[in-house]
Amino acid sequence: MHPRSRTLSGALGALVLLCATGCGSGDGGSGDGSGGSGRRLDMGIAVANISLNFAHEMVLGAESAADRAGKVDFKAVGPPNTDGPAEVQLFQNLTARAKDGVVLENLDPPIFTRPAARAVDKGIPVVALDTAPTDGSKVTFYVGNDNYALGELMAKEALERLGDDPRGEVVVGVPNPGTPVLDNRAAGIADTFAKEAPGVKVLGPFQTYSDPGQNHSSWASQVAAHPQALAFLGVGDADSYNLAKIKKEKGGKWLTAGFDVDPKTLDAVKDGSNFVTVDPQHFLKGYLSTAMLIESVRENDGKLPDGWFLSPGGVVDSSNIDEVIARQKSPAAAYRWYEPVIDELLGDQEAQLKPLKDAR
Repeated sequence: MHPRSRTLSGALGALVLLCATGCGSGDGGSGDGSGGSGRRLDMGIAVANISLNFAHEMVLGAESAADRAGKVDFKAVGPPNTDGPAEVQLFQNLTARAKDGVVLENLDPPIFTRPAARAVDKGIPVVALDTAPTDGSKVTFYVGNDNYALGELMAKEALERLGDDPRGEVVVGVPNPGTPVLDNRAAGIADTFAKEAPGVKVLGPFQTYSDPGQNHSSWASQVAAHPQALAFLGVGDADSYNLAKIKKEKGGKWLTAGFDVDPKTLDAVKDGSNFVTVDPQHFLKGYLSTAMLIESVRENDGKLPDGWFLSPGGVVDSSNIDEVIARQKSPAAAYRWYEPVIDELLGDQEAQLKPLKDAR
């Protein structure tokens, strides 16, 4: 493993690359279990916003798993902007061809309840990725982080840099309020400050939007409204690089940080503009969800495990930024770094399974 990487529930990873929407193929994997022996599988993944880094990584990880398994025709779909109804239509279209299984990531779980249930009723295995499924969706297997704990992790990193007994305001932003993944991160940040730094008043979470342009405008407004704040902390993708950009524009002395590993975010950590970025390891989640989907079809007649499969996340800072950037070079480099973690987690799946009701 990598001793310099501080992690949560496992290894820290950070891969961001292109938006891949093609097919995974190749006959080099195992892929010969009873359920899929002798035939190719039609599978796919639907994501909430195929233009943003978090979705790129999930797609890249999913396609890597499909490619390594072999005999899997794999399609990735998602709208170019965060648009729940548009993703619903793309998901429904995908289930018409990917009849052997679909991985579903979204930012608006309620509107996917009925479409997901219809897919399950048709006998299509569905894995929820990154956002826990709703009760009525009939989806019972979820691969995701402990997002509340990731929020705690960000707050603790900030506190390390604010010194003893800090006093002042910390502004928190959420791109899509009402999305459980993001709300849980914000709650972890706020609760940690409340417990460990009572002299800090957490403001927000304010809506910062996932669209990069809207996100920049929203953060610029918050910085103007709170010029004496100790820190501005976002829980989404565009938050990270836009906060760094505004800090440079304003010559700000406040702390800034966000989530994910967009190349611009990694540049901001490298040059010290952002003190950290918190990485939910989206490549790993995409890989794990797809690998377990394929395994369930080939070895267990499509029956997936029940519960929440806890996937790790961690911190990228000055101590490991060069290692992280090196892992960005190619999907193969990503897989090589994650391989020990993948083997460990898939080798003992029961150890990672938690009750679905506990997902946060």
